[in-house]
Parts: sequence; C-alpha cells; structure tokens
Amino acid sequence: MVATAVDSGSWFPALALGVSLLKALFINAYHSTDFEVHRNWLAITHSLPVSRWYHENTSEWTLDYPPLFAWFEFSLSHIAEHFDKNMLAVENLNYASPPTVLFQRLSVIFTDVLFIFAAKECCKCVRDQKGTRDVLGRPSFVLAVLLLWNFGLLIVDHIHFQYNGFLFGFLLLSVAKHLQSQHMQGALLFAILLNLKHIYLYVAPAYGVFLLRSYCFTQGNSDGSIKWRSFSPLRLLALGSIVVTVCAVSFGPFVAMGQVPQVLSRLFPFKRGLCHAYWAPNVWALYNVLDKILATLGNRLKLLNEAKLSRASMTGGLVQEFQHSVLPSVTPSVTLVCTLLSILPAVASIWRRPRGARGFLRCLLLCALGSFMFGWHVHEKAILMAILPLSLLAVESREDAGIFLVLTTTGHYSLFPLLFTPAELPIKFALMLMFTIFSFAALGRLHSQQSLLRPVEVVYLSGLVAVGVTCELIFPLSPWQQKLPFLPLLVTSVYTSLGVCYSFIRLYASLRDHSSRAIGPNSCDTGLIPALSQT
Repeated sequence: MVATAVDSGSWFPALALGVSLLKALFINAYHSTDFEVHRNWLAITHSLPVSRWYHENTSEWTLDYPPLFAWFEFSLSHIAEHFDKNMLAVENLNYASPPTVLFQRLSVIFTDVLFIFAAKECCKCVRDQKGTRDVLGRPSFVLAVLLLWNFGLLIVDHIHFQYNGFLFGFLLLSVAKHLQSQHMQGALLFAILLNLKHIYLYVAPAYGVFLLRSYCFTQGNSDGSIKWRSFSPLRLLALGSIVVTVCAVSFGPFVAMGQVPQVLSRLFPFKRGLCHAYWAPNVWALYNVLDKILATLGNRLKLLNEAKLSRASMTGGLVQEFQHSVLPSVTPSVTLVCTLLSILPAVASIWRRPRGARGFLRCLLLCALGSFMFGWHVHEKAILMAILPLSLLAVESREDAGIFLVLTTTGHYSLFPLLFTPAELPIKFALMLMFTIFSFAALGRLHSQQSLLRPVEVVYLSGLVAVGVTCELIFPLSPWQQKLPFLPLLVTSVYTSLGVCYSFIRLYASLRDHSSRAIGPNSCDTGLIPALSQT
C-alpha cells in the first residue's frame, strides 16, 4: 500500500471549492461548437431509439464517441428536460437558450467531482517530508494545485466546452489504483474509460504490457528478465473478464442489432484528414510547413508548376483532406506505423525490466505523447493527456519537473487559439500566467538544489513569450491581419511543435537513464512515488 504523510483535510477541500467557484464564473463565457455537439447528442439519445443513435445525421455533429458515452449523455438528458425540453429536439440545431447553457455548464462542473476525487487519490500516492510546515513544500499540495487548477483543463472544459475533467478523472483514478497496487480496480476504471472515449487507446499499450508483465507474471529473475513459470492464467483471465464485461455492457445492444460496423465507422472517421483545422503542435505540423516552404521555393525558382500544385489548407479553419504539394502525402497507415514505432521502445522497456510505478507512468506518458506527435487528425486538446499524468512525476523528480515546465508551458500556450474572442483574451492570459508562475515557483521550491531549466529551455520559453505577445496583442492591430489571417495560427503551431518535440525527446532520454539504473525485477526509482508490488 502506498504511504502518505499529510493531512489534506484543511487545504484540499478549499482548493476544490475554490476552483469549482471559478468554473461557475465562466457559465456565460464564450463556448465553441463543441457546446452544440453535446447538445445534439443529448437530443439524439433522448429523442431517438437506440437503433438510430449512430445513424442520425440531421446535424453535422453526429455521435462519434463510444456507446458508454452515449449512455452518459442519455442519463444527462433526463436531467436536462427539467431545464428546457426544447434542447432535446434533434431539429433544434444551434439551440442555446439560457437554461440550456446553464444546464450544460453545470453538468461539466458537477461531473468534475470525479476528477476532484481522482486528484485526491493521486495526492495520497506521494510522500510528504516529515516536519514540513510550509504548505508549498509539500508535494501533495503542489500536485493538488497542478491537477485541480490546471490551466488547460479549465479553458477547454469550462470555456471552450467539453467533459475532459470527467474523463481524466477515470484515467487518474486508474493510475492511482495501480500506484496503490489495486490492479483489478485500475484495470476496470481504464476499461470504462476506453468505452467512454476511444482516444485513450493511445495509452492502452502501456496498460496492457504493464499488467501482463507485472501482474500476470508474478516474479522475475535476478537479472530483471521474465520468469516464465510465474505466469498466472487466473490473473490473465480475471483481467480479460473485466474488459469483456465492460465492452459487453457498452457495445452489447449494438452487437445485437448488427450495428457494430456503423458504430466503428463513426469512431474512426479517417476521411477527416491528417490534421485538425488548427494544426496540433506535433511532427505533422512541422511536416506541413516544410512542404509549404518547399512548394513556395520551388515555385519562385521555377522548379515546380504552380498550376499542378495541390492547394493545402493552411489552418483556414476547415476539417478536410488535402494532398501535400512536394513531400509525400501522409496516409492513416503511415501515421499508425510512426505511432507504433514511437512508443515501441517505451513499451519494450517495461516488458524487459519493470521498474514499478515510476516506470509504468513514464511509459504511459511516452505512449500519450508519441501518439500526439504522430497520430492521425490529432486535436490540440490531446496534449493534456501527457501534461496531467506528468504532474505526478514532476513533484518527485527535478529532471521530470524541468520537462513538465517546458511541456506544460508550451502545450498550454498551444491551446490559446481555442479562445479567439476579445472578451476571453484577458482571461486566458491571467489564468495561464497564474498557473505558470505557481508551477515554476512551487516546483522550484520542491527541488531547490539546482535550476530546473537548461539554458536552451530558458531561451526557448523566452521566445514563446515573444510569440504570444506578437500573435495575441500586436498582430491583430497590424495591417497584416487582413492579408495573412492564418499567420498567428501557423506561427503558434510551428513554435509550440518544437517545444513538444523537445519534451518528447527528453522524456525518452530520461527513460534510457532510468533503464540503465534498473538492476533487478523489482527495481524502481527512489523518490516520492513508491514501487508497485510484483505480487
């Protein structure tokens, strides 16, 4: 069992209540098209029979989450009818009456209770130094703030509008259960999460290999290699039964109706194109820019025929397919191969030499970030899948704290284009500034021996400040705003891509360093997060 040495009874409820009140202040703020997406899903699941849920296409925002999330929307719809029944009519497109806005905003705030509980469980998985009276010197307090007051989660869920807090609650609670050696509960929570939102398939390899290696195989040899005779078929059967049961509850009705192919076609719409409307800061953003640069140079040097060049969408706001002009066009199969190759070393590492909780967490992070870097049609919001779990490692390791500061600052700034209305400009600047200052100050206090950032990282983050001021404050007032409206999005995407790529490389470097220190089957890093039991 994981030890904890802090009584959070005084400050944790205050943090949770404070952030909940802050969320309530955003009820009347700008909301994106995702607000209409979820209103439409409420209407579909409430007004139509189950057999039509994944066929309904009156709105362009068709149901494209797994069935368990559809059942979640169905449950919410029975509360929604007490606010405004008109929101549950499928034909009422773009319906946003004040009661509708109030209900949907409150539904996000109240379902965040799961995230708050998960954050508290994660805080139990870190050790506080005995005799520390300064709350900023307690890793559990710092972790609670980094999770509960996460800037990205606040603006994506409570302004832009989504239910990520509810979903990340399952992920963090699952991680916490594994940290506490309650593997069956952790597996159940992750199986539920996969059937709520399939984007978490990104980290499924980390879960699968970790549970097979460290739970189904109960022992290892002295050199860290696997002891094949220790395999437990009963444990594998128990894990398999959990996955099958959850999937049966979720997909069962659609299997009975013969609609699984239709459901899967909604869950994996590969015709949406390589990149989202605003390019997520990953490898493909850099690939797109390189293609555009080569096409422009080739055209000016008369090496290419401009009439034959494909017109690539340069962050024009449309979700569509396009062909690259000079470089080979990227297909879904190519992104799949690249993603698998990017996570293979991390997965292989925890198979060869499990290093307990810290090794599992690092593998999970690399799977999340590798999929973000090389995946197909990645949304910029998916960066939170790496930022939030990395918080646990940041409070226990100086090296990880440095990576966290770079990735979090970069990833959070990459979310700025989601809020493009003037009214939200001071809000996003103030919230990010507060979170960033706290992150630097609190983590610097925890790891006071040396500087957390390398010189190149300081230079890069200073440049990010210049990019933010230019794109958000100066450019909108310049004459270029009319001629090159896409330029701020392009600069933001490319510059933040460099920071995310750098963080990915540093995480892999840290994996190599810790792998070289692992000397046995139960070896793990010493620190605040204890080792997982192998039995």
